[in-house]
Amino acid sequence: MSSGERMSDRDKICPRCDRTMELGFTTDFAYGMILQSSWTPGTPVPRRWVGGIKWRKQNSRPIVTYRCTGCGYLESYATS
Repeated sequence: MSSGERMSDRDKICPRCDRTMELGFTTDFAYGMILQSSWTPGTPVPRRWVGGIKWRKQNSRPIVTYRCTGCGYLESYATS
């Protein structure tokens, strides 16, 4: 079992085809870096001069994604 993986994560079943799902994550790209996606509560506030949105790490939660080994279905969760 890898770090960050809980016992219940190992037996996740696809809701579409009833096959096993594997843990992974989605990525975001920023200034040439690859980052793990995150979920932030509320509505995005645009940044006026430089583009993008205002963001605060303190309220964000990393997103983990499961992929079905049978049909490829993806299901994502914001971890606590």
